[in-house]
Amino acid sequence: MTRTVEEKHKRKIKRRQVLNAAAVGAGLAVGSGLVRGFPTIWAQNIKDIKLVQVGGSYSNIVEIANQATKELGFTVEMQAIDPDAQTNRTLTQPKSIDINDLGTFLLYYFVGRSIVQPIPVSKYKYWDKTLTLFTKGEYADGRKVSTQGTSPMKIQYYDSPEGKKFSTKPTEWLSGIPTMFNADTLGVRPDLIGRTVDSWKELLNPEFKGKAALVNTPSIGVMDVAMALEARGDIKYGDKGNMTKEEIDKTIKIMLDFKKGGHFRAFWTNFDQSVNLMASGEVVIQSMWSPAVTAVRSRGIPCTYVPLKEGYRSWSSILCPMAHLSGMKLDAAIDYMNWHNSGWTGGFVARQGYYSTVPETAKKFLSADEWDYWYDGKPAAVDIKDPYGNLMEKKGQVRDGGSFAERTGKIACWNTLMDENRYLTRRWNEFISG
Repeated sequence: MTRTVEEKHKRKIKRRQVLNAAAVGAGLAVGSGLVRGFPTIWAQNIKDIKLVQVGGSYSNIVEIANQATKELGFTVEMQAIDPDAQTNRTLTQPKSIDINDLGTFLLYYFVGRSIVQPIPVSKYKYWDKTLTLFTKGEYADGRKVSTQGTSPMKIQYYDSPEGKKFSTKPTEWLSGIPTMFNADTLGVRPDLIGRTVDSWKELLNPEFKGKAALVNTPSIGVMDVAMALEARGDIKYGDKGNMTKEEIDKTIKIMLDFKKGGHFRAFWTNFDQSVNLMASGEVVIQSMWSPAVTAVRSRGIPCTYVPLKEGYRSWSSILCPMAHLSGMKLDAAIDYMNWHNSGWTGGFVARQGYYSTVPETAKKFLSADEWDYWYDGKPAAVDIKDPYGNLMEKKGQVRDGGSFAERTGKIACWNTLMDENRYLTRRWNEFISG
């Protein structure tokens, strides 16, 4: 369906209404003559389209795919995969993916390779409602967001419709649709520590020898340590999210000394490991994800995602249509990505502790009490449930770190792919095996 035809009829009926009508077999919107001249082939064939989305398990969730399929009238299938496998599959089997749900920094692997394709700003409905953190690299009050690591503005725009290079200034071509993000910190067991933890340097405090853990992901684990080393005054980095070889060597040397001294209890690779380490008490301070902290608390065990004075390490996700998409399938992909940020998904992921890049739409799918807890940082007026109805927080609890503005307003660095990533990975593997 051409844009000209779509514009000609959009005053008479919304395109999604047509898609849904076709999906349920009604055919009334097209067949009744209400939309004269509408290309009937779209309505007949849209139900046969399937979009395969690939990405991390934290966002590629079957319930989201099912809701999209229900509302859009074509099939959305989600496949959860780890970042390394996702990168390899994208490079070697690009046509096996339709929508790539990427950790933002992974786009560095694909830019200029004609693997993913740009999205015209004009085709995305919610750009004017998207947080300025993503559209301008600014907070709502005009402050500039930290650019250490892969801040969204570094990869959000292409410089041309060919998408060969990123632009650090706004253009008319998006590299993808930003969907969700969070501000990460350290998880701690306050009952076992017995005092306040308010700095990243505590990760390397000798007091916690044998009871500290790191995530076994080079670019993230090394940045958590860098936050601690900088807080201690050991190293002043030019950019913790893009270290030089010299900075990597200094960091790994100190990490090896701590490891040989028995400081680290474990290096976890998945969600469940991080939860079990903390719940068992084997570890009292570690790299951790927000939902993992809540999972520990759901067992009746104290666990806190502590706000630290140096700020948060943040991350974001982005949906990218693959280059092989065209015609009706590309139109369906655009429709799906617009749906993704229309609110239902934003409400769903909020109940996991994640933020939507378009909070205005997510708010419509949260109760007032949920919004007050997750976004405004107010004490829970009722028990807070996760997306599946399980107890997340009891009445009276306050979200760790406070409100959305407080948490996201203190981002110190972003998850990233460093220029020296290969070197970092080699040195990290030496650290893990050393």
